[in-house]
Amino acid sequence: MLLARLAHLVSGRSARLLCKAPLSCSQGLWKSAQQAPKCRFSGMPFQALKPKRGLLQPQLRRNYTEEHGDRNRSHLEHRSKAPTLKERMMGPPTENAYSMGKGAAAGAALMGIVALCYYGLGLANQPSIYDHSYMWPQYVRDRIHATYAYFGASCAVTAAAATAVFQSEPLLNLIMRSGWLATLVTMGLVMGTGALTQALDYEPGIGMKQLAWALHCGVMGAVVAPMCFMGGPVLVRALLYTSGIVGALSTVAACAPSDRFLHMGGPLAIGLGIIFASSLANMWLPPTTAIGAGLASMSLYGGLILFSGFLLYDTQRIVKAAESYPEHGYVRYDPINHALAIYMDALNIFIRIAIILASGDQRKKK
Repeated sequence: MLLARLAHLVSGRSARLLCKAPLSCSQGLWKSAQQAPKCRFSGMPFQALKPKRGLLQPQLRRNYTEEHGDRNRSHLEHRSKAPTLKERMMGPPTENAYSMGKGAAAGAALMGIVALCYYGLGLANQPSIYDHSYMWPQYVRDRIHATYAYFGASCAVTAAAATAVFQSEPLLNLIMRSGWLATLVTMGLVMGTGALTQALDYEPGIGMKQLAWALHCGVMGAVVAPMCFMGGPVLVRALLYTSGIVGALSTVAACAPSDRFLHMGGPLAIGLGIIFASSLANMWLPPTTAIGAGLASMSLYGGLILFSGFLLYDTQRIVKAAESYPEHGYVRYDPINHALAIYMDALNIFIRIAIILASGDQRKKK
């Protein structure tokens, strides 16, 4: 049928060439072509050249089926080669794994600058802590001065302890020992000394409260001693940046109304739980995987934003407590406990800034 339609479309010479050409479709079709008489274009026996049903059609149908099956197989192979969600999460991280965290930190820094300009210029309708400070009695001033004196002493004791442990090889090897037992012992010492310090009652002078405070700061210095491997220039820059952040945020808290940041306690506690969970998850999911890099970015940059918010909250909480406690009441104002709050905020900010600076220097060297 196909050859008959083709003969009606071509010229006479082409039809004669087609009639004389050897047909190799099948043996039966070649014999029928040999037995047919010489043809002319007008009376050419096209029935002799007509292929029998069942010779070419099954072949065409089989080819179509095979091509369709090949396409299905190639499509399935392509789908099977595509990485699954688990493979993507456990695969190597991309170059922009920390880009979202960097953007969030940059946005928080911009908000801090805007808040500093807004409250520093006195654009708020309510009076600030700085305005209230002119009416403070002397005991309120003494409480705030004692709190920040203990804060500075806490930083000095921590730095001295970190330097001493770093210079002692046995102590440094003990601190850097890996494993579940070493991690649990370290966490137990940090949490135990901190809880002991806050549980004791404050008395002026040198007593059990002050000794427990010094022990807690020494333990924190021993824990951060391995950071000395980052090098002096990195730690000095991290200290300068931390001092700038703490000073700027303290200024924002002092220039803002006295209760502006005291309502942030609930959201900050939720954020602390998220950051703590992401830090624990990094023990099983290292930053060499995509999900591990995301958790590390959350713990690093999210923790930087979180503890900056805690610094605003704790600064105003110190002022509120110093104003609220009576001068000769049964419960004393505790400057050590309040100093430890901003001390932990500043220490966490310092650790994260040092890690960011160290990783940036490593990328520049590569």
